[in-house]
Order: sequence, then structure tokens, then C-alpha cells
Amino acid sequence: MLQMASLSAVRIFEAAARLASFRAAAEELHLSPSAVSHAIAKLERDLGISLFERSTRKVTLTLAGQTLLSHASNAFEELRRGVEMISSNKTHLLRVHCAPSYAAQVLSARLPDFLAKNAGVEVRVAASTNYARFVDGLFDVDIVYGEPSNREDLIVVPLGEEIISPLCSPKMAERLKNPRDLARLPLIRSDLKRIQWIDWFELNNLGPPPLPAMSFDRSFLAVDAAANGLGVALESNTLARRELDSGRLVRPFSNSRDNRYIGHYLAYPKAGSQRRLSKIFADWLTSQVF
Repeated sequence: MLQMASLSAVRIFEAAARLASFRAAAEELHLSPSAVSHAIAKLERDLGISLFERSTRKVTLTLAGQTLLSHASNAFEELRRGVEMISSNKTHLLRVHCAPSYAAQVLSARLPDFLAKNAGVEVRVAASTNYARFVDGLFDVDIVYGEPSNREDLIVVPLGEEIISPLCSPKMAERLKNPRDLARLPLIRSDLKRIQWIDWFELNNLGPPPLPAMSFDRSFLAVDAAANGLGVALESNTLARRELDSGRLVRPFSNSRDNRYIGHYLAYPKAGSQRRLSKIFADWLTSQVF
């Protein structure tokens, strides 16, 4: 049965199923709607099962169609990755895995400078809180929150000391004369932060902090919430640099004690074809953040 289902027919099916439209699939694949319809009808005959439920207004996937779409999407993604890995242009492609908040708040604003200084290099960025697995060849560089635990085969570069302090909008700062005033205002918690409000309160001899009014699982969301006047966030000056420079956020206390640590690290393999380009990227990024 698999031999009867041609790769081109499955590709047409995948596009139609993903876009939920034969016409949209035809436009994406530069085919006529009739050609798409005929190819899918033949695929259904070859497989002996219906993949779509058709009506005059739209097409929807059957249960069998949903199953095939899941496997077809994964297969075509793996095929794309395989072609990419053997491509002659691979040496000009840098695949970066990055902690989400660092990608949004730090890296994205600086990438135009890297691309301008390295003509012909393409950078692809994927963001998640997981660590990159270099052994599968999907990434060349990883920017992580917290020091990588497995450093044996990696070059690890610290990305500068970060200051963790209360941050809020200028209007809210008017209500903060000293750190004890924080008890009267809503506090914003960054769930994944290694430094929490209890650490900052203890450092400043303030006793236990009040319960946060809201929490976010990403620092960039906490930074944005504070800039929009929703409360006071305890956040990194590195991740909030744009908002601090623009004046959307301020540090309300000039005489408080703030937590300091190295929060983010850049890592890349010691060996491999992309080591040279990874080092160029690492040297560039460290010049930006120091």
C-alpha cells in the first residue's frame, strides 16, 4: 500500500490538510485546484480510505486524515532537516537555540548587527527552555539560562553579570519612597527565575515579602507587565535593557542592595564543522553584552 502512495501525492495531501483548503494548497504548490483535487482523490483510492470529509464550503479531515497528517508533517520536517544537513551552504547557516526571554529581549534586537558584519550568513533561532542536544545536529549554538551541566565537550562562555532589582513604570515609582513601600503595591513573580522576591527582601533585611499579585513563566512577559503598569517586577537589567533605556521601566530605589549573578551562558561544541562560525557568533555576542 505504501508503494502505491507517491511522495508527491502525500506532499499535496499534507499541504491541503495543513491549510484546510484545496485552493490554498494549490497556490502554495503552484498547481491548479483541479490537480490538487485529483491527486488527493487518487491517493484515497490507492489507500482505500477517505482522508477528507467534503462539503460545498470546506473540507475537513477524517480521523484517518488526521493520523496521516501527523506522520506526514513529521516526515517532511525530517526530510527538510536531512537536506539542510548535507547542503553545500551549511557552513553559512548558523542554527541557534536560545532561552525564550533572552531571544526576545536581547538577541533579536542585536542580530541585524551580526548579519551586517557577516554577509552571506543565515541565522535560524529556535527558543525553548530545554537545553540543545548537539549530538543530533539540530543546533550549532545554545544560549541557556543557568550554567550547562555537561561541559565536557562544550566551549561555555558566560554572558556577563546581571543585576536583579525591582523594576516598575515611572508612574508607579512615584509611590515608592523606600523598599518597605513594596508591601503596598502588586508584586510580579517570574516563575523560572533563580532569584526570587524572598531573596531580594532577605538581602535588604525586609523580612518575608508579600505574596505576588501575578506570576509569569517567562521573564519577557514579567518585564512587559511591569512596563504596562501592572506591578513591580524583580528582573534582570540585561533582559529589561530596552525598557530601561526607553524609560518605560525604572529602578525605583537608588540605595537598595541588588542581587547579582551570571544568568546566561553561550555554549557550542569543541569540535565540528560549525565550530569556526559558532566562535565568530560567540565573540560577537560577548562584545555586545559586555
